Amino acid sequence: MEIDLMFFLVAIPAVIFAGISKGGFGSGAAFAATPLLALILEPGQAVGLMLPLLMLMDVTALKPYWKKWDRFAALMLILGAIPGVALGAVFYHLADPDLFRLLIGAVAIGFVAFQLARKFGLLRPARQPMGRTGGLISGTVGGFTSFVSHAGGPPAAVFLLSRGLDKTTYQATTVLVFWAINLMKFVPYMFLGIFTWQSLKADVMLIPAAVIGVWLGVKLHDIIPERLYFTITYTLLVLTGTKLIADALT
Repeated sequence: MEIDLMFFLVAIPAVIFAGISKGGFGSGAAFAATPLLALILEPGQAVGLMLPLLMLMDVTALKPYWKKWDRFAALMLILGAIPGVALGAVFYHLADPDLFRLLIGAVAIGFVAFQLARKFGLLRPARQPMGRTGGLISGTVGGFTSFVSHAGGPPAAVFLLSRGLDKTTYQATTVLVFWAINLMKFVPYMFLGIFTWQSLKADVMLIPAAVIGVWLGVKLHDIIPERLYFTITYTLLVLTGTKLIADALT
């Protein structure tokens, strides 16, 4: 990892963008930072760089949403994430960088497809709230995708949307769930050698961007139209996802 001008030109906006998502827009789009960073870093370096920053964002975002979450939904997703994170660790150990580029790119495109399907009514929330089994399965899938690309948002959203949560409860639940999942990922990341002294040095330099991003997200939660925010997110994800897939295949 080379910490130069190009690194900061990409990393600072990516981290701020992730912080805004963590602080005010359901956390799901925070993983957009990973595909952006994967354009200039090895996939392992990108996910390793982002995890400590995401953990900092989690702690920063917990206070304004403290105890506003749905306890049952959060518990089911967190318990389900345990085997998902374990599967992610095994997958990471066996996969090569190009496979990870392909997966991160595919998850980015899949995220956009998932959100558009919801928007146009092709994928509707379950008529009955999903229960324990649905929550555990969603948590397992979310734990896996979170481990490999910090993209646990869509599986968690499937479960949470079925429960008809209001905007703030939904946001608070995602903050708590991904705080717990990111804690689970830390030790496996360390043992797999995903963290390096260089990535930790870069993390220290990017702390202000992470904190500013979360602060902006909390402030913008009731101000900025979600449509505008997610239009920008989807555009970034399609462009970066397409580029990563092309790089992996060629």
